[in-house]
Amino acid sequence: MGTINVEIPTTHALGKRRREMGGYGTDFSALTINHMQSIVCEEPGKLVFKEKERPEIKEGHAQIRIRRIGVCGTDLHAFEGTQPYFNYPRILGHELSGELVEPNGAPGFKKGEIVTFIPYFNCGICIACRSGKPNCCAKINVCGVHVDGGMTEYLNVPTYSLVHGDGLSYDELALVEPLAIGAHSIRRADVKPGEFVLVIGAGPIGLGIMEFARIAGGKVIAMDLNATRLDFCSDRLKVDHLINVSTEDVLERLITITHGDMPGVVIDATGSLKAINSAFQYMAHGARYVLVGLQKGDISLSHPEFHKREATLMSSRNATREDFEHVIESMKKGLVQPANYITHRVQFDKVTDEFESWLDPANGVIKAMIEV
Repeated sequence: MGTINVEIPTTHALGKRRREMGGYGTDFSALTINHMQSIVCEEPGKLVFKEKERPEIKEGHAQIRIRRIGVCGTDLHAFEGTQPYFNYPRILGHELSGELVEPNGAPGFKKGEIVTFIPYFNCGICIACRSGKPNCCAKINVCGVHVDGGMTEYLNVPTYSLVHGDGLSYDELALVEPLAIGAHSIRRADVKPGEFVLVIGAGPIGLGIMEFARIAGGKVIAMDLNATRLDFCSDRLKVDHLINVSTEDVLERLITITHGDMPGVVIDATGSLKAINSAFQYMAHGARYVLVGLQKGDISLSHPEFHKREATLMSSRNATREDFEHVIESMKKGLVQPANYITHRVQFDKVTDEFESWLDPANGVIKAMIEV
């Protein structure tokens, strides 16, 4: 693992410049307004603070004063150098909420309101967009992946991407995007009440999948090799069926839990090639297998075994506005408890001190939340 270099300490950069230019008796309002701090992943293993010009308002874009940044697997994998679709240098961050400082004509939005946004910027004209699937736009730009993201103080986003806060807090709104990914996968799988849903991987995305499988009426089976995360599923999310891959016979446990039927829905949230390939054998006849986790290798399967089940294999990418609205409504109804997810919290200027530690499973990170 690489080292983390701090180029400019966030909370002290402006103070340092004030001292160099004559102290706090000078008017630095223009400096404060026109400059901001950002955290840049310059290469795998290297995060640095950079002072940047605050972005100018562009046509069709609103500006958000970022207040919360949720750290997800994409950010951690980008830091590791294992994230597909990624180029350096890049400002990370797409699980975001903040204050709308300039709506720039966005219909129905007001200056000063708390918002989040859909961080998958789409072209609007490709076949996916024309088919109502902007989440897999052929020319998609994902905030914090293909274009610079939200580990910064101010961010411009397309006005069409804005989402009303609807009374939720900054913390809650920063959790909407990862939970929407889970909600989208359950909608893709078309989970029916009473179906067994095997969710492989109890990380933040997997936990969201479990939540929305439960909301859809599914009988959730959580599978992981980390006993602490499985305990979290049981204690916090009230998942009834747990399988520890490292200590149990998976097929035997699935046969017992499902009374021999096997799960009607299997969802991978690991991105592990071994886990993805192994899971083909866990499907019931007629089952749907949904890939949410992403990896760089080739999937392999037994065609006869897959064919005889008349199984369905699909991917689930990102989420749509419908999924965002479903998550927000579920939070408002108390069906999802956002406080369950945030296990670590850090101020913006301390991110470079803490970031690498979040990669260590021993630290028990479910969701690290950055306050700006």
